[in-house]
Amino acid sequence: MKRREFLGRLGAAPASLIGAQVASALPAQGGGLLGTADLAQTARPVWEAWKAAYLRNDGRVVDGLQGDASHSEGQAYGALLATEFSDPFTLEKIVAWSEANLAVRGDGLMAWRYMPDADNPVEDFNNASDGDLFMAWALVRAAKQFNHAPYLTKATKIAEALAARCIVANPANPAETLFLPGAQGFVQKDRVVFNPSYIMPRAMQEVAEETGVTELARAAQDAEFIMLGLAESGPIPDWVQADSTGLSPATGFSVNVGYEAMRIPLYFIWSGLGHHPAVTQMERVYSRTVKPRMPVPTIIEASSGVVLEASNDPGYRALSSLVTCARSDRVGADIPAFDPSQPYYPATLQMLTMVAANQVVPECVPI
Repeated sequence: MKRREFLGRLGAAPASLIGAQVASALPAQGGGLLGTADLAQTARPVWEAWKAAYLRNDGRVVDGLQGDASHSEGQAYGALLATEFSDPFTLEKIVAWSEANLAVRGDGLMAWRYMPDADNPVEDFNNASDGDLFMAWALVRAAKQFNHAPYLTKATKIAEALAARCIVANPANPAETLFLPGAQGFVQKDRVVFNPSYIMPRAMQEVAEETGVTELARAAQDAEFIMLGLAESGPIPDWVQADSTGLSPATGFSVNVGYEAMRIPLYFIWSGLGHHPAVTQMERVYSRTVKPRMPVPTIIEASSGVVLEASNDPGYRALSSLVTCARSDRVGADIPAFDPSQPYYPATLQMLTMVAANQVVPECVPI
């Protein structure tokens, strides 16, 4: 899709103006919300389409492929997008629903899943630390964006709980820390199970800076170094285990490069770490496997590079295009138009890809 056609579908400014708008939106090093106003204007119809497809009126973000479940991750992504698109009313609804239905643990963290048709919609009280992290990040940014100090208070409570319950010493190197996927079940007798895709360096650093919970910034820095080693032999898999002998694929968990690990290059690019080997390795995979009008790989066997599953959903192509563009010297990415008929997950990845491109690599706007 050509840039002018893309912008025309959004009802955006003329293509001759968008370059200056995006360039002015690029944040300074360590910056925050300087790109928000641009997206809130030029891509508002996309945000409205996302809400109509995946957000209920009460503030619940719905994953149709998972039995209309809601997850702390989805609530947090929705809260972040509402902030980035300058939509305080929607943010308030998402936060209120999340607090009423998922914040049932009493420690500031959310239960990871809500099943609407179950006798007990929240059966498992364990949290998912990426959902909590992104909710804290959304609230930190919203506190600034909307000049609403109570959001920072909420973010601080979440950050303190994450530091207390989801950061532990790395048994492979006790001088390092690991950010656990959840408070329960991942520290085992002989190992710690680690999900690299739960690491979002920029979110962890910004939350640490605004709340004073510096353990999150340290965990992000440690994870960046740990993933240097993990990426030496290929793309980073979904799950890893750490024990006294080092790091290895996690027994009993997915060791493919799948739906979780595909977020790693997005998060690293968004964090200004586009040259990290974790990004480089996925760029090599996409360069080898992504072809025009062909499905985009979604599950790859880490050991062989064989594509096990692929999808035509536009969100996965948007993500692969961002990764390829960010690792090149060219201007423009082959990002397709947003399609609200795709499932929640690729649609949301496409939204996050849009925000990341706008804020960090504006040269990777659609062509």
